[in-house]
Amino acid sequence: MNIHWLYRRIWSGSYRSIRTKLLFCFLIVTLIPLLSLGAVSYYQSARIINSQFGKYGENAVAQLEQQTSSSLSRMKQMSETIYSYLLDPARTDLGNRAPVSYNEIIEKNDFEALLKSLRTDKTAGIYIITPSGYYYGENNLDVTKLGSIPAWKEKPSSYQGIYWLGFYMQNHAMTSAGDPNLPVLGLAVPIHNSNGAQDGSTILIEENAQELLHMFRLFEKDTKAHLTIKAADGRIVYQSASAFTPKDSDMIWDRTLAVSQWTLEARLPAKAFYLSSGIIRSNTIVVAVISCLLAFGLAYIFSSRFTDRIRSLKDSMQKVSFGKLDTRMPIEGRDELGSLDMSFNRMVSGVQTLVQEVEQSERLKKEAELKAFHYQINPHLLFNTLNSIQWKARLEGAEDIRQMLYHLTMVLEGNLDISQELITLGRELRMIEHFLKIQEIRYGDVFRYELHCEEALKQYLIPRMTLQPLFENIFFHGFTDGIGLIELGVREEKEELLLTLKDNGAGISAEKLERLFIPGPKRRGRGGLGVQNADQKFKLHFGPEFGLTVHSTKGEGTTIIIRWPKREERSDGYSKED
Repeated sequence: MNIHWLYRRIWSGSYRSIRTKLLFCFLIVTLIPLLSLGAVSYYQSARIINSQFGKYGENAVAQLEQQTSSSLSRMKQMSETIYSYLLDPARTDLGNRAPVSYNEIIEKNDFEALLKSLRTDKTAGIYIITPSGYYYGENNLDVTKLGSIPAWKEKPSSYQGIYWLGFYMQNHAMTSAGDPNLPVLGLAVPIHNSNGAQDGSTILIEENAQELLHMFRLFEKDTKAHLTIKAADGRIVYQSASAFTPKDSDMIWDRTLAVSQWTLEARLPAKAFYLSSGIIRSNTIVVAVISCLLAFGLAYIFSSRFTDRIRSLKDSMQKVSFGKLDTRMPIEGRDELGSLDMSFNRMVSGVQTLVQEVEQSERLKKEAELKAFHYQINPHLLFNTLNSIQWKARLEGAEDIRQMLYHLTMVLEGNLDISQELITLGRELRMIEHFLKIQEIRYGDVFRYELHCEEALKQYLIPRMTLQPLFENIFFHGFTDGIGLIELGVREEKEELLLTLKDNGAGISAEKLERLFIPGPKRRGRGGLGVQNADQKFKLHFGPEFGLTVHSTKGEGTTIIIRWPKREERSDGYSKED
């Protein structure tokens, strides 16, 4: 079998089919970009990850330096305050022995009060240790155990200035005092004052280092780096517990603390630093090999099924053209043919849904007409009955009953008139006046109603029967005995109206106020339902940005603010935007 014969077999006869051509073209077009993309992706990803990891390490070390410097600065400031206090010539009663005179006791108490005032929540101890062994501070220090502090033993006797003791365990407390397992950060300041009684003494300040050491350990665990802190004299202040051999190839992040001149150095082996990029390289090679194998397999499968899927789509389209709207194409992939199958299914489903919606619409229209006839009421019978009762009450001399029936008739007349959903504000306010007349007959002249509304604003439209439920809430929930003050004000703001309804009743609890506008199952009572229905009316008529806002304080009253656009009534009974 020579190459010429193979070429003729591939590009002639049965091999000239679209399936074979797609197979070879798919392999050529796929493998070259795939391998190139893998190489470029590895290079870019490795470069970005190494750069980001290096910046992350620098930022983490900078954060450790900041936290450590903050603790050291706080301790240094304490020592300077104490030193300044002891340099005062008036502090001659602070000796290097236990006080015996009254002045010495007073001076000792004042000094220890100063030490207590300098303490923070992180302070583990503040002491002034005299050459005689007597000390000032909390009574929990065993001076004989100070030698257990490594840096304390190494401190030169003639040392002047601030001497940082570093990190150590606070095991120099008395037997029953202190926590022997508490790590602390120590500072020793020798006092040199030839004219003072405290000459030769040492200020010892210790701060709880648990949080700081915890940050060090988190940094070591997160970055896998080895952390070392060295003093200016070469003394090791802190070192990671794990064994480590430094190399020239290590990645180094270092900082110098300005307060103590400590050097904070974090070293990460090069192998660990480039571990992520090595994993990316290995994964890229594995993915490239697998992708090549998958490309060949998928190319073969795709080319063999490509023509079948096109033929199946053509047959389905013919079925739909014959009226079979339940025909659907199986989604066999997410490629262009799969998208075409999905589009075909959506198109057929849309046509089928449209036909069903037309049928449903016609059925609902007939049901609505039947329900309208079923629930229709004739208000004339109700009004005639109320007028008859009103006339009977007048003959019987029951003037209060007659007045109540009259105002009730006026309220019902406005509520039962469903010919208009939007009525003028003046008409709605007149219905409120009739409603309040009923409440006045019911409770007596015990409440006060104040209306502030210009006549020009009463021509604008408002959803019908929105204020009455709010007034009902005031009497049913706010005024339990009918006593109180109701203020209603309407003003205009550019192209909008702002209605404020305020009462000094019982108010609404914060819990009920939070769920006042939350839709849910039907509530007991009328408070939340009336407010929610009124808010929905404004939103349905004018848009979701308009409606009610409720402010209330339990026991002090409630304020409801309604905002909606200005609209006027047209001559044909409909509304027009102002």
